[in-house]
Amino acid sequence: MERVDPTRWGYSPRAKRIEVNPLHLAHAQATLARSGAGWLAGQMEFLTQGSLLPIIQLSITPVILISGMGALMLTLTGRMGRIVDRTRILAGQLHAGTGANRAHLEGQLDIMWRRAQLIRRAVTFNGLSMLVACLLIIALFASALLQREMPVLLMGLFGTSILLLIAALVAFLHDIGVSLHALKLEVDRARGAGANS
Repeated sequence: MERVDPTRWGYSPRAKRIEVNPLHLAHAQATLARSGAGWLAGQMEFLTQGSLLPIIQLSITPVILISGMGALMLTLTGRMGRIVDRTRILAGQLHAGTGANRAHLEGQLDIMWRRAQLIRRAVTFNGLSMLVACLLIIALFASALLQREMPVLLMGLFGTSILLLIAALVAFLHDIGVSLHALKLEVDRARGAGANS
């Protein structure tokens, strides 16, 4: 690699400053382009030309998607905590239960187990959707840095993230239906006990 002589840049020890000659600057840029650092210099020039702004604007969509999925994750984990607490209470009551009461508690425990599986499925799908959305952001910046269009990869990641989110929402809605069924059983049992008394 050709070495650039510092004296060609117009460095003056007495003036303690560098006076840049445009011809010398062009020569230095050509030397840098021929070296191994030429690619990096080209990328830095690409990133400083304001072309990164559209990429940041494009990445806002998956970021908003991630924030919404984070709120859904909080809801799902809260529901999972309540299911675990309710299951422990029912399991404690089951030991002391007899006859029809024991059969009712066993039915409620079965429902709690089914709900726990649904919430676990929803949390898994939601977490995977967030992970794919993060990979989408990385792919957007990689396509900008490498100056390559990757529409198939980007659309594939975005579509996968949305499909996983839909699966999480379906499991979440299914859990709501199962919880309402459990509530209906409790209401019917209370009404039956009130009628018998």
